[in-house]
Amino acid sequence: MWQRRLGIVAQQVCSSSSRAVSTLRPPAIEGMGSRAAGALHRAGLQVALVPCCDDNYCPIVHHAASGATMVVDTPDGEEIKRALDERGWVPTHILNTHHHFDHVGGNEFLKNAFPALRIYGPKNRKVGYAAGGIHSEEIPGLDEPVSEGDRVKFGDLSAHVLEVGGHTDGHIAYFFPSVPMVMAGDCIFNMGCGRVFTGDNAKMQASLQKLKALPDETVVYCAHEYTTANVRFALEVEPGNLALQERAACVAELRAVGEPTVPTLLAHEKETNPFIRWDSPAIQLVSGASSPAEVFSFVRTWKNDGRKPLAA
Repeated sequence: MWQRRLGIVAQQVCSSSSRAVSTLRPPAIEGMGSRAAGALHRAGLQVALVPCCDDNYCPIVHHAASGATMVVDTPDGEEIKRALDERGWVPTHILNTHHHFDHVGGNEFLKNAFPALRIYGPKNRKVGYAAGGIHSEEIPGLDEPVSEGDRVKFGDLSAHVLEVGGHTDGHIAYFFPSVPMVMAGDCIFNMGCGRVFTGDNAKMQASLQKLKALPDETVVYCAHEYTTANVRFALEVEPGNLALQERAACVAELRAVGEPTVPTLLAHEKETNPFIRWDSPAIQLVSGASSPAEVFSFVRTWKNDGRKPLAA
């Protein structure tokens, strides 16, 4: 049913003849995939979004003026090296967001191939999760442990490190205010968010609030192509959201031709992502809650379980 709805709306909204009717600014189709990356080009950056594994993306960003090249997480070292070699780029930075293997699995391969490469990431730790157990969060080959408030120099740009735990305890994001752009890993997705493996929903909501507070024009790079499933769920949560219907149509259009929906624009996420719309009257009504942490927990539980929880 929802696919049929997307197809109808796609014809009405995402065709070139009718994008002007979009309730979003910029129009929905300009806020996801390669069209959302214009700010990078204006900042003198080139970007390659490398598909890896089943559904991961690895953004490789090249600063032509300085020659600096960053690799954001390393799902597959060989695929990433192939993309670098094709472009003649030599990586200077790996920016790891967290320790999961599909984000750090290529670190050592790339470090061996490019010995001058520096690996940045959250500090290694062993930590107890609220969900249970002691977990080892380690970044292979870590050269530069970073935490909240640190800066990572990249060419003539600087990334501000944000601690955005919840998916893992040590998860971080890298915000480049001069672009603006955030490398968000698995904290936020296009109309979704990462599973809360720590079991600490309040921490995850606070992390998402930190990202939500960034400027509307921020280009958001997440690490997975989950958007088709995410938009299906978002329409269940907030079926009357017209901006969401427009974006859903554009997801269908892009995926039908094998195009990525990453990156996304933060302004559009604020209008359509149910995991950061705890201030939406419609979502507050369906959840029976009003506090951001309670609304978030309701929506996250709904997504986890595949069925709507009882309202508070």
